[in-house]
Amino acid sequence: MTRKIRVILGIMMFAALAACSLPRGAALQSEVLAEKDNKVPTFQVVEVTRRSTPALALWPASGWKGSYNWLSASRGPDSSIIQTGDRLAVVIWDNQENSLLASEASRSTPIEGLTVSSSGTVFMPYIGEVALRGMTESEARATLQTRLLEIAPSAQVQLTVEPGRNNAVDVVGGVAAPGNYPLLSRNTRILSVLASAGGIAPTMNNPLVILQRGGQVFETRAETLYAEPARNALVQGGDQIVVTEDDRTFNVLGAAGSQKVIPFEEERITAMEAVSAMGGLSAARADPKGLLVLREYEPQHVNPDKPGPELRQVIFSLDFTNADGLFAARQFHINPGDTLLATESPVTRVQTILGLFGTVVGFASTANNVAN
Repeated sequence: MTRKIRVILGIMMFAALAACSLPRGAALQSEVLAEKDNKVPTFQVVEVTRRSTPALALWPASGWKGSYNWLSASRGPDSSIIQTGDRLAVVIWDNQENSLLASEASRSTPIEGLTVSSSGTVFMPYIGEVALRGMTESEARATLQTRLLEIAPSAQVQLTVEPGRNNAVDVVGGVAAPGNYPLLSRNTRILSVLASAGGIAPTMNNPLVILQRGGQVFETRAETLYAEPARNALVQGGDQIVVTEDDRTFNVLGAAGSQKVIPFEEERITAMEAVSAMGGLSAARADPKGLLVLREYEPQHVNPDKPGPELRQVIFSLDFTNADGLFAARQFHINPGDTLLATESPVTRVQTILGLFGTVVGFASTANNVAN
């Protein structure tokens, strides 16, 4: 075998091996979805269209509850409410001679250190236990005045209340000045409490406001709380407020503008917004017909009696080459934990192989010249 032939054959063998092991930036859509035609596939493939999105919106949420539960704003009285643990200071004024409650010298008797008990009462000399919990300061003063009428018809009552811990809220994290903040009125709202605590720390990304009350947990995004007055809810004594970062994320892989873990910048994100967040699709590599969303559901979500998936693992396929697919992408929501895979365009593979073939032809020509 001549040297010329050996060189050409060697180059051809090298080209064949290289074509079999071309560097891959992402899988082809056909490769990822190849298993869907099996008799017993391990995952379900769902095409996302404008026709299918209303039904898909009824499927169970994966990766979170599906929405944040928050309180609606309402209005309460402007005066504070007496709670267990509050401390009361009472001054009784009585100008009646031989008064049981006041001396002739001062005509007044201070009674301090009255603490509202767990049963909501305070003990007053001569009249016994008086239930005051749940009353405003003026209501409590009138109640004490009424109870004193039997022993001192002309007596007048002066009352001041120092809120205890049960008439305050705890702000325990995510603000400039965490601490216990007394409620000056029953009309105190959560934004006022956050402002008193120095506001949300500016270093926090996507802050989430969490309010814990009586065993219940309420959550809302901070930007939503700021933007919607109806969410500026009243706080109650004993509430605990925590500001933390929204830790929901989705993954981006393949022929995308970036390959990383992306946090949720909004409470809910559509597929169109997710593509923008990941820097779009690579114009040189991505298949606009092959944006895939990989999602895994919990076992209880696979229920033939309710709208939802047929298998736990589902791949949603979106086509960005026509209006139907583009509008569907604006309606289909991404869930926390989803993986967005931008598949590689088949044209890119062909171009790469052709480029390699052209290189091989050039090498062969050079080898031929050398052999001659």
